[in-house]
Amino acid sequence: MNTLIAISGLGVFCLIAEIFNFRKAIVPVVILGLLAILGTTLNIWSFGELLNSQYTNMIVADKFSNAFSSLFIVLTIFLVAMSHDVYKDHETKISDFIAIKIFLLAGAVAMVSFSNLSMYFLGIETLSIALYILAGSSRLDIKSNEAGMKYFLMGSFASGFILFGICLIYGAMGSFDVTEISEMSRSAELPIWFPIGISLLTVGMLFKIAAVPFHFWAPDVYEGAPSIVTATMSTLAKVVAFATLYKLLATMNADISSAYQNIIIIVSIASMTVGNIMALRQNNVKRMLAFSGISHAGFMMMTLLSLSNSSGNLLYYTVAYALAGIASFAVIINVTRNKDNEDILNFNGLGKTNPVMAAVLTASLLSMAGIPIFSGFFAKFMLFTQTIQAGFLIVVIAGVINSIISVGYYFKLILAMYTKEPSEEKQSTPFVYYAVGIVSIVLNIIIGLYPSLVTDLIK
Repeated sequence: MNTLIAISGLGVFCLIAEIFNFRKAIVPVVILGLLAILGTTLNIWSFGELLNSQYTNMIVADKFSNAFSSLFIVLTIFLVAMSHDVYKDHETKISDFIAIKIFLLAGAVAMVSFSNLSMYFLGIETLSIALYILAGSSRLDIKSNEAGMKYFLMGSFASGFILFGICLIYGAMGSFDVTEISEMSRSAELPIWFPIGISLLTVGMLFKIAAVPFHFWAPDVYEGAPSIVTATMSTLAKVVAFATLYKLLATMNADISSAYQNIIIIVSIASMTVGNIMALRQNNVKRMLAFSGISHAGFMMMTLLSLSNSSGNLLYYTVAYALAGIASFAVIINVTRNKDNEDILNFNGLGKTNPVMAAVLTASLLSMAGIPIFSGFFAKFMLFTQTIQAGFLIVVIAGVINSIISVGYYFKLILAMYTKEPSEEKQSTPFVYYAVGIVSIVLNIIIGLYPSLVTDLIK
C-alpha cells in the first residue's frame, strides 16, 4: 500500500508542478521519486507496514506483487526518461503526459497487488483509461485519433466482460475477497456461475494481452498511437495484463479443467502462429512489433498450464521481453521522430550512420527471437522446460517452430540496417536514447547470464 500511495502522490506532484511553473523539474524529480519508491518496494530500506495493516482486505504486499511492481516502476522510469525529448515541443503539456503515465503505473501496481476484486477492477480501469487518453493524445494526427477511439471502444467492450465475470463470481461466492473466494472454491460443489465468471474474466484479460482471437485491435492501435505510447502498451501494459491474469487464476484456485487447458493450448499456439506469420508480412516496424507482441503473449500463456510453480518463469520472461522492447523503442522513437511513418526503409543503413543505435536494436531483436546470450533465449528455455515437465509437448513443439519463424522478420530489420545504403545523412541523437537503450540491453544480458537475480525475487 505504501508503494501505491507514494506513486499516486508523485502523480499529484506533477499536476501541482504545472501550477507553480516547475515544468523543467518534473522529469528529474519523477525519476528520482520512482527510484526511491523502487528501493522501498525491493525492501532495500523499509518504512514499515503502518499503512498496510489498515487495508489488508484490499491490497496485499507479497513477493509476487513486489517483484512485478518493481518491474513496472523500472519500465516507467525508462518511459518517463524518454518523454523529456518526446514532449519537448509540448512543454506546456508535459506535466499532463507525465502525470498520466504515473497514474497508469498506480493502476498497474493495484492490478498485481489486489486481494479484492473491486480493487482489481479499479486498477484495470485506471490503467485502461490512461492508455485510451495517451493513444489519442496526438490530436492533430488522424491515425492517433483513430487509435484512441478504436482502443477505447474495444477496451470498453472487454471491460464489460471482466465486470460481468466479477458479478458472476460474486453471485456464486457472495464475496469480492480473493482469500474467501479461494477457500470456498475448494468445496466439492461449486455454483455454475463461478467457472462462467472465471471464463469471462479470462476473455477480458486475453483482450488486454492481445491474444488470438482478441488481437485485431493491436496492430492498428500500435501503428496509430504515438511511438512513446506504443512502447508503453507493448511493454508495461502487456506485462501488467498477463501478470494479473496469472494472479487471478492462481489466487482464486480456479479449477483448470482439461477443457480449460485445451482452450489455453489452442489460444497459445494460435497466438504464436498468427502473430509470427502476420509479422513476416509487415513493412511498418510498429505493426511488426505488434504482431511480435501477439506471438509473445502465446509464449507467456504456457505459464497458465502449470499455475502452481511457474510464477518465477513468468517474471523472468516478462522482464526479458520488456527490457528488449524498451531498448527497441528507444531506437525506433529516435529514428522516426521526424518522420511521417515507421517503415523499415527509415532504418536502411543505420549500422553506418549510427552504429550504437543499430547495435542496440539488433541486440533487442535477437533477444526477442530467443538467441543466446540474451535473456530472451533463457526465458524461452525455462518456459519450454516447465511445459514439457507438465506434459504439454505439443505446445513446446509449436513454440520452437514459431521461434524459428520469428527470426525471419527480426532479421529483415537487421539486414536493412547493415546491408542497405542509408536513406539520409546522419542525424544527432539525444543522449537519453543512448542511455535507455544501452542500459536496457546491458540489464537484459546480465539477467541472461545470472537468471537468479530475477527468479530469486519471487521464490
